[in-house]
Amino acid sequence: MYAKGGRKPKLLVTRKLPPEIERRVAASYDAIANFEDLPLDGAEIVARAAGRDALLVCPTEKFDAGMIAALPASVRIITTFSVGYDHIDAEAAGARGIVVTNTPDVLSDATADLAMLALLGAARGAGWGERMVRGKTWGRWAPTGPLGVDVTGKRLGILGMGRIGRAMARRARGFDMDIHYHNRTRLPADLEQDATFHDQLASLLAVSDFLSIHCASTPETRGIIDAAAIARLPDGAVVVNTARGDIIDDDALVAALQSGRLAAAGLDVFAGEPDIDPRYRTLDNTFLLPHLGSATTETRNAMGHRALDNLDAFFAGRRPADQVNSPATPIDHPGSTATS
Repeated sequence: MYAKGGRKPKLLVTRKLPPEIERRVAASYDAIANFEDLPLDGAEIVARAAGRDALLVCPTEKFDAGMIAALPASVRIITTFSVGYDHIDAEAAGARGIVVTNTPDVLSDATADLAMLALLGAARGAGWGERMVRGKTWGRWAPTGPLGVDVTGKRLGILGMGRIGRAMARRARGFDMDIHYHNRTRLPADLEQDATFHDQLASLLAVSDFLSIHCASTPETRGIIDAAAIARLPDGAVVVNTARGDIIDDDALVAALQSGRLAAAGLDVFAGEPDIDPRYRTLDNTFLLPHLGSATTETRNAMGHRALDNLDAFFAGRRPADQVNSPATPIDHPGSTATS
């Protein structure tokens, strides 16, 4: 893969990547890598980006409008090692003529697997059950508890029926769950697969014995699961979130869990993670995971290859398959038609 003049494109990689991906980076790019995975603040990223054509970043780095404005003029493309790109102001990047890409498709199954784990773990008390075994507090069997709630045959409400939401629905059907969903638009019948569409969130909540969140974090969805939304759920409902933590109002969810209004919550994502609301750790009816949605070897490799495929396309003069913005000015591709 070559830029103008036959040189390799100059790439800044902000985090340590899987070995397979680092080998591909070294073969195709003149890269500054972060092999030690040292924390890089915004100023350090801007300094290292000097003279770079491209950035390969992760959700741990925040590229707001100010950060985008501070980037050197040499930067033409930012590819993120994630499907979510809410950590990048893609509009501000576009205004500077910078392409932004993400890595969709390749982590849908891994994240849906994790969502099903969170649903089952919350419903059946996997968190408190494991603590009993590890803490040697497991006592005599008792007919009255501690008890979880059944999953089989219950109603599952899916907020956001994109790739991950649909993958979650496929798994839930194996538990004979009745699938309901709310989306910006109704799916075609072949994708809907007999799930019940709700054009209003309130309608979905009313029938969700389990609510699984799979929508993107946007100005419209941040804090959407608030006290009013939770009040619409059936008594004893279970909330599962593997999307983004800021979609849930922590005060409202914690209050509902403390009061018993909700039976449980299975959470893989949190606002402000890893510095999560400490009240979650005190609740027995929470099943908590440290943002493991894409955390498999196979998925992380696939994400890296997808990110590099986008870079390769850009430097070959093509539109990347996963471009998420539309730069306001024509892009001066550093690449030619030559590819590695």
